[in-house]
Amino acid sequence: MFLELDHISKHFPSRDGSGEVRAVDDVQINIEQGQFVTLLGPSGCGKTTTLRLIAGFEFPTHGRIVLDGQEINELPPNRRDMAMVFQSYAIFPHLNVYENIAYGLKIKKLSSQEIRRKVADVMTLTELTGLENRAPNQLSGGQQQRVALARALVMEPKVLLFDEPLSNLDAKLRVQMRTEIRRIQQELGITSVYVTHDQDEAMVLSDQIVVMHRGRVQQVGSALEIYRRPRNRFVADFIGRANFLPAQVLERSAAGWRIRIFDQTLEAAGEAAAATTANSQALLMVRPESIRITVARPDNAAPAWPGVIARTSYLGSLAEYDVLVDGQRILAVRHDPAESDLYAANQPVFVQFLRENAYLLPPEA
Repeated sequence: MFLELDHISKHFPSRDGSGEVRAVDDVQINIEQGQFVTLLGPSGCGKTTTLRLIAGFEFPTHGRIVLDGQEINELPPNRRDMAMVFQSYAIFPHLNVYENIAYGLKIKKLSSQEIRRKVADVMTLTELTGLENRAPNQLSGGQQQRVALARALVMEPKVLLFDEPLSNLDAKLRVQMRTEIRRIQQELGITSVYVTHDQDEAMVLSDQIVVMHRGRVQQVGSALEIYRRPRNRFVADFIGRANFLPAQVLERSAAGWRIRIFDQTLEAAGEAAAATTANSQALLMVRPESIRITVARPDNAAPAWPGVIARTSYLGSLAEYDVLVDGQRILAVRHDPAESDLYAANQPVFVQFLRENAYLLPPEA
């Protein structure tokens, strides 16, 4: 494993002096060389502290950080062979673009010729060629972020770290820059660790996503795994939107579980820990886009439940519906709806869902 966080924890004294706060609590993450790994979670979940531990700005209370076979717990940031791209860009206002990018190379006392070559290469990669003499205040936000990225890349680090680098950009530029970051990372094959609270960013950029909550890792997996097969309700709710339907677990089955929901029985895949005993309670997670609504009862064999439209929202590219089924409010989404697909409030309907996209979760939060 190229970069390993081996059961690391970081404790800080509580503000009132009554004890400790576990900002990072027994985190185990294994990152392969060349992977793009995103630490994702809400504010205060421990993702930024974890990044700072990797960078050497904080030191772990417990555990080990191993890079390329070497434990680096005690190494200062400048000896870890890493570079960070900050949220605030942190480029020097008194230096032009070329000087900002070349700064670290000059500190390393490289020759002028080698500095020029390396800076020219990275400026081409980040599409900054021609802006060498611009001052930072003459650059757009996206250009400033490219300078910050180029300054990190030019050092040719083993690991590239990102601390919410796109949060200061407008929505359209964020989409553009995340595409550029992924392109550059894949072109160089550089191991990268990225911190964000934006689910879309994490899903677009990452080979692996680490979902964190209250200092602990909730799940590690690809975007598809985390979206379709979340480990618990927190992960399912944080990544996209989901319906959580109370279900009674009857028994294990070939598909995973046989359950009863709204007085009908069906089989669904799910977490191994979704139930411990027969007749226990669990939650069936169904994404809104996997809900199907029809006016007439479907003629297929899949379960269908009568309901009534409680709310309709037409958003152009999609329509959203709140449907009441047996007192439970279910969110359904229809993409690219035709006019005939639009249902009015109080209209009786039948509800089905794509069983292959439903997933059984433990009842805990």
